[in-house]
Amino acid sequence: MVLEICASNYQSAINAQMAGAHRIELCSELAVGGITPSYGLIKKVMENLTIPVFVLIRPRSGDFIYSDADFEIMKRDLQICKELGCNGIVSGVLNSDHTIDKERTEELIALSKPLPFTFHRGFDRTPNPFDALKVLMELKVDRILTSDQETSAEKGILILNQLHKLADGVLTILPGSGINPNNFLIYKGAGFKEVHCSAVLAPKIQVSTTLPLNSPNFLNEGPEMASSLEIITEMIRIIND
Repeated sequence: MVLEICASNYQSAINAQMAGAHRIELCSELAVGGITPSYGLIKKVMENLTIPVFVLIRPRSGDFIYSDADFEIMKRDLQICKELGCNGIVSGVLNSDHTIDKERTEELIALSKPLPFTFHRGFDRTPNPFDALKVLMELKVDRILTSDQETSAEKGILILNQLHKLADGVLTILPGSGINPNNFLIYKGAGFKEVHCSAVLAPKIQVSTTLPLNSPNFLNEGPEMASSLEIITEMIRIIND
């Protein structure tokens, strides 16, 4: 059974290897579900890890419906990962109705070759996981990271088991979210070949600050938030008055 650790920083990557994990998914900013890590982090990890490193290609937080500019960034980041010697790609694109964007996902898969391709948890935003599974099997992705649209893989275990059986070895169903030593045997007993977790222990003491930089306003899981042309124009007008 393969244990993949979701590593969002260099120390997590090193700890995963030292503890005997089989693979990492490298990303940044777990608080927003993970985004593409920086060039420097990828390079540093590749220089010091011997276990396989899969990299998340997700240009921003929010939804998985990407503009042309987003998609060009994704393709360039993917190429950089290949140049740095990464071992796998984790990515995917949805249509505006949250079904799988076959054309763009297929383009990412082709660009990833010969590296294996994991479709990320955008899968959990799709309206029907069984329809999405069929599409991804046709596209020949290597694995799907999913909690079956639940807040944890344990809550979604019944559908995960069905997806696992339907995949029938054509691709790997990779359960992720909330997996820990207390429920690990659920997935092993169900016959899953791989599992995914962050293995992060939240600190018991929260560090207080008089100037918090985290803003709930930016933790929006809907469409991308962008700087407003109108607001900027108005501020420039005020400056120039």
